[in-house]
Amino acid sequence: MNKIIAREQLNSETVLMDVEAPLIARKALPGQFIIFRVDKEGERVPLTIAGTDPERGSVRIIFQTVGKSTLRLGDKQVGDTLTSFVGPLGKPSELDEYAGKRVAVIGGGLGMAIAYPQAAYLHKIGATVEVIAGFRTRDLIILEEEMKAVSSRFHLITDDGSSGRKGFVTHVLEDLIQEDDPLDLVLAIGPLVMMRAVAQLTRPHGIKTIVSMNTIMVDGTGMCGCCRLTVGGEVKFSCVDGPDFDGHQVDFDESIRRSNAYLEQEAYDREEEIKLHRCRMTGEVRRG
Repeated sequence: MNKIIAREQLNSETVLMDVEAPLIARKALPGQFIIFRVDKEGERVPLTIAGTDPERGSVRIIFQTVGKSTLRLGDKQVGDTLTSFVGPLGKPSELDEYAGKRVAVIGGGLGMAIAYPQAAYLHKIGATVEVIAGFRTRDLIILEEEMKAVSSRFHLITDDGSSGRKGFVTHVLEDLIQEDDPLDLVLAIGPLVMMRAVAQLTRPHGIKTIVSMNTIMVDGTGMCGCCRLTVGGEVKFSCVDGPDFDGHQVDFDESIRRSNAYLEQEAYDREEEIKLHRCRMTGEVRRG
């Protein structure tokens, strides 16, 4: 059992939690993830580690309440426990060679929670960090002050222009590419279509581009094959070979098709669970 020791509602659909997990906190590095189960009947769900506090013995996770397990996780309060919280899993991001270099860290939506540890680490080792944070609208912005603190320049962009610049993260990236000081690395984390667009933009300029392929995972050990993807013509598994991959080598079209395979079932589960979730809030026990 792992106890929740802090909880914060970042916006209407995003929750931050600090979970007591001292062994993971001592070992975890940027880019790695955990797999949790809310209860004994719960499914295994991966979440990228958003930060650690080894002295406190806690691991930070940030998630959207969009499905059955995350809705149930979002209901948990300080003092509640999780049945399992396993990690750190996956390979850590390889960033040490970019000390003193110029790096663009791009986060789309919840991807900012995953990008923050990388940006913080790069800032710590002396890189010039250009953070590009993209959100649909101002109400969904998270970690703005935290990202400003670890960036040389912070670029906020929203689809609707309600905060920062109106447009997409690629618009800012294109401007940065045109500047005299070349980018040594682009690190992109967010929706697949966003990461694909970033990789397509950097490819003609020969800028190394790393993407985080946080695909569907079950066991986290490479045995189930749920997180397989094609990279450079070879089959890889995000949980053990990644989650970081060369964005110019990833077959994004295949990954997007696979990510849409269970949309109908996910929508049904989400609708049913939201009904149950609302009933708990009003004290009712029946569904619907």
